[in-house]
Formats: sequence, C-alpha cells, structure tokens
Amino acid sequence: MNYRNSEGYASPTEHEALTRIRREELKEKRQKKYRPIVYICSPFSQGDKKQNIINARRYCKYATTENCIPFAPHLLFPQFLNDSNPDERDIAFQMNKILMGKCDELWVFGTTYTLGMQKEMKWARKKKLHIRFIDNI
Repeated sequence: MNYRNSEGYASPTEHEALTRIRREELKEKRQKKYRPIVYICSPFSQGDKKQNIINARRYCKYATTENCIPFAPHLLFPQFLNDSNPDERDIAFQMNKILMGKCDELWVFGTTYTLGMQKEMKWARKKKLHIRFIDNI
C-alpha cells in the first residue's frame, strides 16, 4: 500500500484503511498456519558492519516471532560474494531483485536508509509489495 495515490498526492486516510485491511488479511492467513515471506531490508556495509549483521539477525528473529519467514539477502550473499567488488555487488543486487518477487512484504528496519535500502524500497514499490517500516524492536 502506497502512502500516495496514483496521482502522487498524499492519501493518509486511504493508506490507513488499506493497511488495516492488509493486517486483517495477514492475521487470518497466520491463523491458518500461513507464514508469509518477508524481505528484511536493513543497513549492511554502511557504518559498523559487524553491528549491522547482529541487527539483521535480530530482525530475522523478530520476523520469526511474528510468524513470518524472514529473507535477509545481506546475511546470505556476502558469504560467497564480495560486497566490496562492484561486479559481485551488482550480481547480489540482481539476485535480490529476483528473490524479492517471491516475498509477500518488505520490512524496512531503522530510520537510516542506505543507498542499497533505497534501491530495494524502489523495487518493492514498483512490484506493489506491501512495505512495513519498523523503527525499533
């Protein structure tokens, strides 16, 4: 659900109503043992990388407690792709984009959005994926 309508104007009432409907739908699915796949969007290479990895693991744990299946590509792909190598980083982003299409929602953690996170949010909006912003857990 976008905060803006098709003409680009802010539409808080419509957004709130659609968000509530979406929550109810997800609640019903979860009661049926449905576990949506959520794409975890959080900082990785900007700032304290070790702390970012710890945080991403915590966000995945949180998604699990919310009866979801977390997918955090920034925990997976750096195990075999070098984030410092521009070519390998591009490959990782291509895979991220493809796998995001398999997810039910994008969960954005924190209040600082890196360039990579902004790119992921842009993709999610294009795919009309529900985006949930989570400031602190």
